Amino acid sequence: MDSLFTQNISEEPEDIPQTDEPVWILGKKYNAIRELDAIRRDIKSKLWFTYRKNFVPIGGYNSTFTSDKGWGCMLRCGQMVLGQALIILHLGRDWQWTPETRNSTYLKILERFEDKRTAAFSIHQIALMGASEGKEVGQWFGPNTIAQVLKKLVVFDEWSSITIHVALDNTLIVNDILKQCRIEGGTTVEADDNIPLKAPSQWKPLLLLIPLRLGLNEINPIYINGLKTSFKIPQSLGVIGGKPNLALYFIGCVGNEVIYLDPHTTQRSGSVGKKLEEEEIEMDITYHCKSSTRILITGIDPSIALCFFCASEKDFRSLCKSIQEELIAPEKQPLLELCAERLAQWSPTEDVALEAIAASSFVDFEHIDPQCDTSDEDFELLG
Repeated sequence: MDSLFTQNISEEPEDIPQTDEPVWILGKKYNAIRELDAIRRDIKSKLWFTYRKNFVPIGGYNSTFTSDKGWGCMLRCGQMVLGQALIILHLGRDWQWTPETRNSTYLKILERFEDKRTAAFSIHQIALMGASEGKEVGQWFGPNTIAQVLKKLVVFDEWSSITIHVALDNTLIVNDILKQCRIEGGTTVEADDNIPLKAPSQWKPLLLLIPLRLGLNEINPIYINGLKTSFKIPQSLGVIGGKPNLALYFIGCVGNEVIYLDPHTTQRSGSVGKKLEEEEIEMDITYHCKSSTRILITGIDPSIALCFFCASEKDFRSLCKSIQEELIAPEKQPLLELCAERLAQWSPTEDVALEAIAASSFVDFEHIDPQCDTSDEDFELLG
């Protein structure tokens, strides 16, 4: 019988070191000695998306792509970031998964990532939308490509109504993001003089992705402290990165090591459904990693994407304050710049997500014309 998954772990995994140094997991601080079980519960509650096999072919039944093994690791890392954003939005940062969980909201989130064409954020939708970034099905994505693809896909998820901002040229333009996230309200009528007034604006939850290149072949040591600090910010959703052509999802740090979830395990595709059948219960377990892994921060590839989630405008303003005070002010060479306004000589920002798919329905991505990809090989080189 084909097992659902295989993980080689010892009876006592060496996932978290016994150290007095704090452990940071997506903005949350832990003590490795006193809170080891809490750390592991937190990590295990994260959605873990890996290679899958035996799913419906991507691109139709004439396609041979029934598995993403060998090419889909960055796509799976993108799913993990987006999945965590949805968990925070709908269930809260402190929500925890257990094998007995049948929470309907959790199952609704997970269904969006199942390996089928109709799932909003499936490997099928991501791979096919990659054509708009010049990536054919089966081609490896870099951090910027997955960011741009997810930006286009979230437009279709009305339930979450998330917007994604991809900050380019290692610069965050605050007012560009405020304009993108604010939804003007409707109108009301003043009873006294019938003057129509605008209702207060609303906020679209923001997933902020910041692709960076922190060196040529390896990370420049000048950026290491800033990178570690990014995991301490409350709005942190971690870092998409990895090793050359090997994508990993970094969710925290301890000392000079980063903690990550690894998508390079091939598991059987299947549905969790309402988690009533034994097979559905077993399938749900495969979406949660038994233990994380660590790597020296100096060993990761310099091409990364910082990830943050702001459910409210208050969250975003708090994030900007943290970036300025913790990532920019103390550093001789900051990871990024923070500007209130776009400089006059810069080209205006356009949210092209809707334009790129205006002529295409949600399930008709095969017909998108490939465009020139200028993303992953041409990062702004820092330092």
